[in-house]
Amino acid sequence: MGRVIVFGSLNMDLSIACERMPRAGETITGGDFLIGAGGKGANQASAAARMGAEVDMIGAVGADVFGERLVEGLRADGVGCSHVTEAKGATTGVAVITRCEGDNRIVLDPGANHLLDADAVARALDGLVGGDGAGSVFLVQLECDVAATLAALVCAHRRGMCTVFNPAPARELPVEVWRHVDVACLNETECEVITGTAPVDDESALRAMELMRAWGVRTVALTLGAKGSMVLGDGGPIRSVPPKVEVVDTTGAGDTYIGALVTGLAAGLPLEQIISCATEASALATTYLGARPPA
Repeated sequence: MGRVIVFGSLNMDLSIACERMPRAGETITGGDFLIGAGGKGANQASAAARMGAEVDMIGAVGADVFGERLVEGLRADGVGCSHVTEAKGATTGVAVITRCEGDNRIVLDPGANHLLDADAVARALDGLVGGDGAGSVFLVQLECDVAATLAALVCAHRRGMCTVFNPAPARELPVEVWRHVDVACLNETECEVITGTAPVDDESALRAMELMRAWGVRTVALTLGAKGSMVLGDGGPIRSVPPKVEVVDTTGAGDTYIGALVTGLAAGLPLEQIISCATEASALATTYLGARPPA
């Protein structure tokens, strides 16, 4: 199996449940308060490691108790953290999550996640794969510095790595960046922001994915919540429907899907098998509270 390298965010999640979302200026009573490890990058790295991939994390935390706990948790999951920087004078990233009726809303303070620049990521890749990254998978999101993230994609692609991009939180991006992306994985909201097309049915979903393929992306994976996922690659569209489960919290579903996706890519599995596994894993991730359960 090839190596998975994740450049991404490490956050501490502060999560609370309520019966309904509060209106502007309103205070309501909630419960089931949780403090848990999070950050899209760390979540995806943890998911991949738990599924058997050899994973290394590139990122930054503050010199505080949250940062210590996040790094300890990743190491416990089997993620290499030699390239996670402890930044003096910065706080660890924090996400405040409100859970309601199986859905969630999130406010994020990136903290130290925005400190690493493109040169720092390139140096980390030098130490992990050198100039030849063939057989390795490089995964990024958009919770770290955007310029550093896009430059890292180009750097990894030029080293021969399989590049996977989860453009979340979604934002408009230069079209030229997509030719350095082998696999793009995004949800319905992100799809609309990136392509201008809301994937409300199979026709619109395919139209959006075909546009991204025209930009240079080899494979586009579109997650559709309870409807599963649709993937478009060289062999045509693949649909995957999740098993029925009792949904408790959707916070970690997308990150679990991506963790399974990169694990399958690193193992060289057929795309249809990868997507089936990723869809089932993401469904199971909705059956517990928080982005990551205890190891």
